[in-house]
Amino acid sequence: MAVNLEAARDLLPVAGVRLGVAQAGIKHAGRDDLLLMEAAAGSTSGAVFTRNAFCAAPVVVARRHREATEPRFLLVNSGNANAGNGPSGLENTLRTCRAVAALAGCAPEAVLPFSTGVIGQPLPVDRVEAALPEALAGLETDGWERAARAIMTTDTLAKGRSVRRTLPEGSLTVTGIAKGAGMIRPDMATMLAFLATDARVPRDLLQRCLAEAVEGSFNRITVDGDTSTNDACVLIATGAGGPVIENPSGAGYAALREAVGEVCTHLAQAIIRDAEGATKFVTVTVQEGATEAECLAVAYAIAHSPLVKTALFASDPNWGRILAAVGRAGIEALEIDRVGIAVNGIPIVTGGGRSAHYSEAQGQAAVREAEVTIQVALGRGACSATVWTSDLSYEYVRINAEYRT
Repeated sequence: MAVNLEAARDLLPVAGVRLGVAQAGIKHAGRDDLLLMEAAAGSTSGAVFTRNAFCAAPVVVARRHREATEPRFLLVNSGNANAGNGPSGLENTLRTCRAVAALAGCAPEAVLPFSTGVIGQPLPVDRVEAALPEALAGLETDGWERAARAIMTTDTLAKGRSVRRTLPEGSLTVTGIAKGAGMIRPDMATMLAFLATDARVPRDLLQRCLAEAVEGSFNRITVDGDTSTNDACVLIATGAGGPVIENPSGAGYAALREAVGEVCTHLAQAIIRDAEGATKFVTVTVQEGATEAECLAVAYAIAHSPLVKTALFASDPNWGRILAAVGRAGIEALEIDRVGIAVNGIPIVTGGGRSAHYSEAQGQAAVREAEVTIQVALGRGACSATVWTSDLSYEYVRINAEYRT
């Protein structure tokens, strides 16, 4: 059960983008598992990809194709990651790109491929090829919600968000979808996320906008500390209806950056709210650090601790586990008598020890909530950082123990 999350709805069309889905039967019959996203001629793109050294074949090909030209189509399949398959994985990915190109009348390099699902199994290319005509014939401007469902794997809800901003020169729309529920510490983006805007933006400026948004959203979430082989996030700017944005210091770029950031943050948090087996949405904020990097180190030490996460699942205010995680985060010359810890606003640790007025009943009331905020003050400076995570439940273990069965 997702934590305070509703399925994507009321997603706004983006001029210059059409989406079509189909049932290829890649892992399960009778469900949409193939997405084709078309971008108008003249569109530009920004993209970030996983830093995992064992990146999947579609990541390798998408990087190469984007270096060669701007994309006209994004091809996404769920149910199979096409990762760890060696040269045959690359050839299968290229084959799907050639199939789209032959049907749509574009260069194979204008197709960016993406996959998500089980690692180490051959991609059933014949099924993808057979389903492509249906996806192509079904291209429509209002296909975002169905597209969000087609890219799901262990997600329980489709994830999407739309934002519209009004400028003197016209309004701009940003719509995005994402999938992800496990194997989440993106280290660049999420497992898969696709955004589009109708503004006209040069590629370099669009890349800058996406990178800034990703750093404060998808690069601030973790379910289990595992970076996927397939992570990718793409932002398309069609220029088919929105304003022209060329000045990084102008109001147009500021509005675009805010809109893209809002969509990315919503999608990133939606992934945590829908994390595998999650019963808690957990915000970890570390303040008073000497640098942002050390704040992040402390935040991730807490967010990745199985002892902290299981205590939260049990609604057990075992604050000693939080204290221990702060202490092992590797912060040089940390003065523990300056550290403070609070949970949902309840001071637990003051001056490096248990707060004088803290009671177990207060702690239990705090961690029983579905939304838990852990706040740490390091007493070292003015920097801060926030990470979003989930608890660790029996259901998480069951889902991942049975993932391939």
